[in-house]
This record gives sequence, C-alpha cells and structure tokens, in this order.
Amino acid sequence: MADPSSYRPRPGEIPTEPGVYRFRDQHSRVIYVGKAKSLRPRLSSYFQDITALHPRTRSMVLSGASVEWTVVANEVEALQLEYSWIKEYDPRFNVKYRDDKSYPYLAVTMGEEFPRAQVLRGSKRPGTRYFGPYTHAWAIRETLDQLLRVFPLRTCSKGVFKRAGQVGRPCLLGYIDKCSAPCVGRVDPQEHRAVAEDFCDFMAGHTGRFVRRLEQRMKQASDELDFETAARLRDDIGALQRALERSTVVLADATDADVFALADDELEVAVQVFHVRGGRIRGQRGWVSEKGAEDLDDIVEHLLQQVYGGESGEAVPREVLVPLLPRGSDDVARWLAGLRGAKVDVRVPQRGDKRALLETVRRNAEQSLVRHKVARSGDLTLRSQALQELQEALELDDAPLRIESFDISHIQGSDVVGSMVVFEDGLARKSEYRRFIVREGTADDTAAMHEVLTRRFRHLAAAPQPRADEEGRPAKFAYPPQLVVVDGGLPQVRAAQAVLADLGIADVAVIGLAKRLEEVWLPDSEFPVVLARTSEALYLLQRVRDEAHRFANTFHRQRRSRSMTSSRLDGIPGLGPARQQALLAKFGSVKRIQQARADDLVEVPGIGPALAATIHERLGSAKVASAVNLSTGEVLE
Repeated sequence: MADPSSYRPRPGEIPTEPGVYRFRDQHSRVIYVGKAKSLRPRLSSYFQDITALHPRTRSMVLSGASVEWTVVANEVEALQLEYSWIKEYDPRFNVKYRDDKSYPYLAVTMGEEFPRAQVLRGSKRPGTRYFGPYTHAWAIRETLDQLLRVFPLRTCSKGVFKRAGQVGRPCLLGYIDKCSAPCVGRVDPQEHRAVAEDFCDFMAGHTGRFVRRLEQRMKQASDELDFETAARLRDDIGALQRALERSTVVLADATDADVFALADDELEVAVQVFHVRGGRIRGQRGWVSEKGAEDLDDIVEHLLQQVYGGESGEAVPREVLVPLLPRGSDDVARWLAGLRGAKVDVRVPQRGDKRALLETVRRNAEQSLVRHKVARSGDLTLRSQALQELQEALELDDAPLRIESFDISHIQGSDVVGSMVVFEDGLARKSEYRRFIVREGTADDTAAMHEVLTRRFRHLAAAPQPRADEEGRPAKFAYPPQLVVVDGGLPQVRAAQAVLADLGIADVAVIGLAKRLEEVWLPDSEFPVVLARTSEALYLLQRVRDEAHRFANTFHRQRRSRSMTSSRLDGIPGLGPARQQALLAKFGSVKRIQQARADDLVEVPGIGPALAATIHERLGSAKVASAVNLSTGEVLE
C-alpha cells in the first residue's frame, strides 16, 4: 500500500475546469476512472482525511501510485470520455455498469441489406434503430403484428430468410401479406428499405402523415368504386390506430417531455427518467443513490440540477414531468427556461396519458430499486460484513448465520395470518418459509405474534437437537435461529422474549426493527441501538423485515380472496382444493355436481365411495334447503 501523500498533486496545479481523472497503481495500470464538474475539489477530497473515506474509496487511494487528469469543455464530454476510458481500461475499482436486461426494445436492423424488425434486449448494436423500452415483450409483438399489415417488414431470422430463398417459397407471413417477401424477390432491396424507413418514421412518432395518406387512398378507392381496396385500407387504418392505443409509453404527436419518477426506502432512492421526443421514448436513464437526510422535494430539485446543469439548452424539453414539485419550482422553471431559451413547464401530471406514463416510469424505478437490493445482497463480501456488524452491534457470541423474521397481517382483526421468513448466510431460504393461520378472537398484533412464536418454538423446546424423518430430510422447524427479528418496538420485542422465556429457550436473541426511524430494539434495554444509515447490517435487517411483511401480506390477500369466492364445495370433509378442481373439471359447475349420482362422482380421480357419499349427502341437503320457501315453509317444485 502506498502513502497517498507521496503522489498527492499540489492544489495549485489541479485545474478547476470539468474533466476526467485516472488513478494508476505502481505498475501503471489504471485502477479507477472518474469525472468531475470541477477537478480541483474532487481530487483534493481523495487526499484529505483518509479515515473519513468510504472503505472502498480508501482502498483505492491506498492502492494508487499516481493520478492524472484531462480537461474537457463541459460535463457531457466528461461523461463520454469517462465511459470510453472505463470500457478501454476496465478499472477494478469502478462499478461495473451493465445494460438492463429487464426492458425489451423494438429494434430494426437498418445496417442489414434487408432490415429486420425484432425484439432485442441488452447492449445496443451499431446500425440498429431502437424504440422503447417497453415493460413487456408481448406488448412489442402485438404492436408489431398490427403494424405488419401496413408495413410488411421482414421479421424472420437469417436462417429462415436464407432457406426461403433457396426453396423459392416464402414463409406464412409472406402468403398473408404481412411480409413483402424480399427472400423470393417480390421486392428489391431499395423497396424493402423504403418500407423499413416508413416503419421507423411511424415508430419515431411521425404517425399523422401515414394515417392521412391511407385515408386519402381509401377515399380515392371509394370514389372509383373499388370497395374491396377501400375496405382493406380501412382495416389498415384501424391496425395503425390499434397499434398506437397499445403503446402505453407513447404520448400525443409532437410532445417533448422528460418524465421523472422516484422509488425510495429509508436509505436509498432510485431514479428513472424517460426522455420523450416527438411523442415517442428516445432514451431512458436510471440510477440508485443514497438518500441522506434530504426530503423528496429537495431530491427532485437536485436531480433536475444534475440532469440539466451540465447539458446544453437544446437538451431541456418543453415539459418536465415530476412526481412532486421541488421547493422552488418557479425558480427551477426559470433556470431551465434560461438553458432552453424558451418557456419550460415543470409540473405534476394529474390525469390522462401523461399520468399513465408517469406511473410506468414509477414502476420502472421500483423494479430498479428491487434489483439493486438483490444485487447488493448477493455480494458475498457485503453479506459477511453485514453479519459481522450485526454480531458486534448486538454483542452476540457468534455471527447470526440463521435469522428468522415474523410478521402479522390482517384487516381490522379479520383473516389474521402470520409469516415466518428465514435468511441463512444473508440470503433468503424460501424453502424454510412458513405461514400461520391465527385462531379467531385474537385481540391484537401482540397476541397474534405470541401465538405464532409459540407454535414455532414449541417444536424447538420439545426437541432441541435438529430432527430428521425416515429418509433423512429435516423435520418441520428442525433448526434453531441465532436471531429473531420482529416488526415493531420495545412492546413487541418484550412480548417475543416472553414467549422464548416461557418455553425455556435462552440461546436465541430477539430484536425489533421499528419502521419510523429504523431503530433496533433489544428486550433488556430502554434505549434502541442506532445503526449507521449506510450500515450493511441495517440493510440486511431491512430486507429481512420487508420480506416477512411481503410474505404475510401475500398470504392475507389469498385468504381474503378465498373467503370472498367460497363455494358450496367448501367445508365438505375430505374435499380439498385439488379435488374440488377435479370435480369442476369433470362436471363443469357445482349445479351439475349436485345433480350427479354418487356412482358418477366416483369416476373422478381422488374421489372414493365414502367421499362420494358425503358429497352427495351434503349437496343433496343443500338442494332440499334451496327448494324450501323460507317465509312459508312450503316445499317448492
């Protein structure tokens, strides 16, 4: 490790202009590439108090042996140069940004002799035009299927295209006029490229001229009494209109807007922005940052400064749609107007297509935050660090390699359920998850938690050592946890501790994680343990608590939905969901099951003579009851 002071540049020789800098090690290998709006304060920050740096940054500075920089004209050039150098040098201390594989694009390979339309993911290829991103690949395929009526563009692979040319026969799309069949020479390359260019113009937002052109041709065919052609053109116009309606991320023609959305938790915030030009999405950016102590409106203001501060005025659109207005929204609008040279409308959309698009961007931000959490939890080093921090903060004898978290879900005391999730070595062990149906009449969440914990840990109290069945598989609730996490503060923690004390279990630690301030409560302490907001231990506890909450809510929704859609088959002894489905598949409805004989019921797999008799008896009595006039007692025919 080198002493950072040995290669620290003199403050006076570092320029204040924007630029890109590179740290090199003793072997002259580039180990880190960064950019800055002003190089002097950014580089000086690396050589101040080294103990105040992030551990990864401190390791990078100690591994370095020299630093160099390149001055550029503006921050946009700095971004481009930084990206080029990261691709060229692949520095080990840079975060490896990868293309998002979750969002599909509609791509047209304009670089080929016969352009092809297809669904693509991943890194963008040269010579290909991209439209999107879309939330689902099926939405692209349905849109493409509609547009092929008007733009018969090739969609087949190279192998299919080559084989069709060899046999001289096009594929099915060629026969139904959804492909111009360049493979067999129906059109030459110039004609097919013209079709592809028209398709790209339509997808880019220039939709009006195509609709008007078809309408004129339809009117002309009608005037000439060519009603067959007019009907076909009418269907083509309908196909274009349906394709436009399917695209939920497209605004009206000529709309230029940037749509921002946020998704946050207590520690981090995910940002997504869709750049809409001419009514179509031209680009998308997203990132996850530490939230700090800022409010969301402050975050929106700083976000707009970051996105537009170093860019030219042409990059600022006419409308900036945000989830909530920043504090000084008028000042921000005037500042953006100065960059653009014209009025800029900064607002929160309330209804219509723009509101729908904002919701789409928000869903993308939520998915980005979830992916970030999963990727972070998958890092073995960070998981080990989190478990070590938990051991030190809670003063445990060993690292909590098995953590169990419990939560309760209900609506005003109805359909009360509990959940147990298990994390081993910092990762979710979903095969160990358990769900509990809490008995009716439970007074509150604390009583429900008492019942759930008792049902879980009484197995452990009865057999402290892990048990196995005849085939060697672990028995139910076989392994004890080192740490139990409950959602709540001191009352919930002490209630959970009382359950373990009553069962005589003393080697399992219990803590509570309160949502409001993310404080960690211990049963024997009047004051909470406050973990650093950037602590990996707190991050792990949040994931465990949130997973238990999600699992409980999912089970509760299932129970509530089942109670609202129950049928007369429910409650018959021995007739579970699988046998109910088999009966309905065989007879089609409960009424026909009611009319069937017991001998007919036996033909259903899983229904024996005894169960068939029970079903016939129960449904038969229900049939008799339904045939009685309840007001008079008269039996109805």
